[in-house]
Amino acid sequence: MPTSEQLMSYWSASEISVNLLVFLHIVGALLMGLSAGYERTYHGRAAGMRTYGLVCMASCALTIFAGFPQYWYAGQHAAWFGSHLPPDPTRVVQGIVTGIGFLGAGMIMKDGLSISGLTSAASLWASSAIGVLMGVGFYAAAILLTLLSASLMMWAARLERMLPQRPAIALSLTFKSGVEPDRAALEAVTRERGYQIAGGSFTVRFDAGKHCWRFVAVEFDRKRALPLTRLANDLAHLEGVEAFEIGHARN
Repeated sequence: MPTSEQLMSYWSASEISVNLLVFLHIVGALLMGLSAGYERTYHGRAAGMRTYGLVCMASCALTIFAGFPQYWYAGQHAAWFGSHLPPDPTRVVQGIVTGIGFLGAGMIMKDGLSISGLTSAASLWASSAIGVLMGVGFYAAAILLTLLSASLMMWAARLERMLPQRPAIALSLTFKSGVEPDRAALEAVTRERGYQIAGGSFTVRFDAGKHCWRFVAVEFDRKRALPLTRLANDLAHLEGVEAFEIGHARN
């Protein structure tokens, strides 16, 4: 049974000073996480400032406590548990990275041929790294990583649009009953509109006497490539097509 003296040792001057130092680290990590997550909130993502702030703050807390083993249990750990080896902070970091990996996996969604959430998952992982850097006292590196992460999420998309690229679209075509579609003809129609079918993206399903083809088409000629609205109008009048679905192949 702990004595009153042992209980009061949790409020000694040295314990309070260490707790204050940990508190300041946690608050700093929270501010960094909120800054990194604001871009996600601004764009209406499910994981926003609260998620990033919590991840960054918790990562910092789990990292910094490993640096003060002599203050664990108000310095009574040696008397209660005997001698111990100094903790290895890298094992704490390994556990943080593993846990954030599971959290990031839940943010990645696959809808047909389109995948979304990869950027949010990667930036959340970076947020945990910011917290770790704050926890070990690398303040300048944590600030730099925060600025780089936020800048990358805010302006990298604009830079991508300025650079040469080959955007892709995902298509799903359902043909009328009895129609036997021809892939060569479909590829020719696709090329006429500035796109080509991406290799390895073709899937075929046959249900209730109807063929359903799903594939990704990549733009190869920007001048000839039609926008989605005009492609939809063309598909609506394409012979043998009963229904279709078209959208950007997000990743």
